Amino acid sequence: MALRIVGIDALSVAQISPALMPRAKKEAERFALFAPRQVFLNASAQAALGADELRIVQGSQVVSLQSAGTVAAPGLPLLVMDLGAMQDALLLQGFLSRIDLRLQPGRNSADIALPAELTLAAPEESLSRTDQLSRAYRVNMTVLSLVALFTGAFLVYSVLTLAVAKRGQQLALLGVLGLTARQRMQLVLIEASLLGAFGAALGIALGTALAALGLKALGGDLGGGYFSGNTPALQWNAWAALLYAGLGWLAALVGAWWPARAVQSLPLAQTLKGLGAVQATQRTPWLALLFVALGAVFSLAPPLFGMPVAAYLAVGLILVGGMGLLPWGVSALYDRLSPHVAAYALPMLAVERARRMREVAVVAVSGVVAALSLAVALTIMVSSFRLSVSTWLDTMLPAPLYARLTSSTQTAQGLYFSADVVRSIAALPQVDRVEGIALRSMSADAAMPDVQLIARPLALDSAAKVLPLVSGIHAAPEMGAIPIFVSEAVAQLHGAIPGHIFKQNWLLTGIKYAPNAMNSGVNQQPPVFILLAFGVIMCGSLALS
Repeated sequence: MALRIVGIDALSVAQISPALMPRAKKEAERFALFAPRQVFLNASAQAALGADELRIVQGSQVVSLQSAGTVAAPGLPLLVMDLGAMQDALLLQGFLSRIDLRLQPGRNSADIALPAELTLAAPEESLSRTDQLSRAYRVNMTVLSLVALFTGAFLVYSVLTLAVAKRGQQLALLGVLGLTARQRMQLVLIEASLLGAFGAALGIALGTALAALGLKALGGDLGGGYFSGNTPALQWNAWAALLYAGLGWLAALVGAWWPARAVQSLPLAQTLKGLGAVQATQRTPWLALLFVALGAVFSLAPPLFGMPVAAYLAVGLILVGGMGLLPWGVSALYDRLSPHVAAYALPMLAVERARRMREVAVVAVSGVVAALSLAVALTIMVSSFRLSVSTWLDTMLPAPLYARLTSSTQTAQGLYFSADVVRSIAALPQVDRVEGIALRSMSADAAMPDVQLIARPLALDSAAKVLPLVSGIHAAPEMGAIPIFVSEAVAQLHGAIPGHIFKQNWLLTGIKYAPNAMNSGVNQQPPVFILLAFGVIMCGSLALS
């Protein structure tokens, strides 16, 4: 198993990281804290190891350590040693991987003058960097949740509109018996409010149950099997659930507003005689065409806040514009069909009704179209995620078998195989080919994910055969330049231009370098803007109806 070993200064660790303060056993020596090869375990390490003598692999050597006590640090298995003892035991004399700082009262990070090649990062920035890895997936899920609210409002609108049309005579009778127009509108809104509250509560309950079942059955990789053995726990927030339930209830009220207004203006006498019906007034298609045109323009817009916000709006605008153009499409279709059914009574009646009440098509079909669009979007998103991971694995890990000294990628970069081990593996009769690979993670910015440096035997004339290149190979612009191949992410985030010198200290030396780490705004997310934009789209789509 992979273990993390932390070397500390026992004389100052209590003031900076109290959880890492070693607590020696009763039978331990007086100065066991400073003794060589003495290690202190947290609760997870004790439960996983449970032995006084530990044998760990560091590089090509096996180091024997003695358990001398415990530490209070929570989380994954952790071993704590005196810094000097750790450097001597692991042959790391003179090396430090991190320096912990505690500022004086009233001081902030901007007051610290450090060398430019060092990264100054607050503890919460590590969490921010982790969030960046799943940011796109989480934003897509947020947008699809808003699309679900949009779909729910349309379903409520279409169902209540048809229900009001069916109960038109009953509502008109209530008006004749003394129910005012405002009271009739309130009656429909109260009905939608009750149904919306019940549906929101049921949706939260079913969503929570399905999420728990999905995590248990599929895991965090949607059943792909890439991250087996690591099932994330379900995160439940009562305030967030209450907020989403309130949004669902509000969507039901928004969808019921137009049917309620139609009931308010219901012609009582004509409706009682069966001559009046709740119909949508005919409107020109210019607003729908404008929505489609805006959607086409937004689809070409650049990202905003590092996210394709305009693309999300383009999808919503095109969807709404398409539903707004639906009545005219129905009319054009039935205008051509009408002459062919004029000699048949029943088909003629059906076609003529559809021609002369074309707005009903929006009421009957809009909710179904929106619901189908949501289902298709979810299917594409999940399948795209799994296909992307599968394609990435096939491209980056083409060999059928990989051997390394630890199962953890984070700790693998500190371990290595000796040349004798590689030669002995290559000499096995079952092995056809052996290729060594060295991995190293480097931080360019505290707010961005680490950059992975992969070193492997590679010749420029054969690079196109072994690498998934998306462009040609450029000649070195300077003599002695080290050739590197970068991914599209490195080109976009760090400005690596193919064919040009990429002068980055963190890349060439492995030293963390982030001049703007303390003022980075990469992690900003504008869900409020997306919510307001979808609200505008929802109102515009209902206006088209």
